[in-house]
Amino acid sequence: MHDAQEPRQGVLHFQVLSALLTYPGPELLAALPELQAALAAQPALADKLTPLFDFLASQGQVALQENYVATFDRNPKHSLHLFEHIHGESRDRGQAMVDLLQEYKRHGLLMTPDELPDYVPLFLEFLSQLPAEDAERLLGDAIHVLALIGDKLQANGSPYHCVFGALRMLTTVEPKPLVEPPVRDMDEAMEVFGPSPDGVEPLLKPGVQSVKFYPKGHRVGAVSG
Repeated sequence: MHDAQEPRQGVLHFQVLSALLTYPGPELLAALPELQAALAAQPALADKLTPLFDFLASQGQVALQENYVATFDRNPKHSLHLFEHIHGESRDRGQAMVDLLQEYKRHGLLMTPDELPDYVPLFLEFLSQLPAEDAERLLGDAIHVLALIGDKLQANGSPYHCVFGALRMLTTVEPKPLVEPPVRDMDEAMEVFGPSPDGVEPLLKPGVQSVKFYPKGHRVGAVSG
């Protein structure tokens, strides 16, 4: 993401959570003490994340990277793309991404061409740039699908579930179960949503759309593990 301001102190935790969900390269692993220190003023949040910090600090880089790929890239149930879990292959997914992109642009945040706006680390980085009340509102809208991802990670014994547990602590909205749509191929999504060969982004509908983190007219349903 480009042209972003420095995170506001009140929502700095969102940037920490964003970093923890990124690929565990050398920079992230070197920054782990700094990330933990950034949570010093929020001991409950720090405690929630301790298992993940311990995991990242106790494993070798190659093992961590293999685990990350197996967890998020090879298991669609753990996809870090929000709308993958709620819109599947429906047209609503494309519009939802356009609406979220508009939300980013309204706050002066731009994406690189290879990013989808519903990528969880990107979304959390965006929240870190907002006033606390705006960040809380958007988190409350998205917590249903974020909790769904976290529950699946916890069921499979992944320490990454701690990040999603921490997000649940940051909102007063109670997550509701969602009906799972068919899984969509992310390469296909990039072809549909991404910029054209000349670099021009898809046309955005006029006006500001409301970002929807759940299917139209239906939010509650059974969830499979």
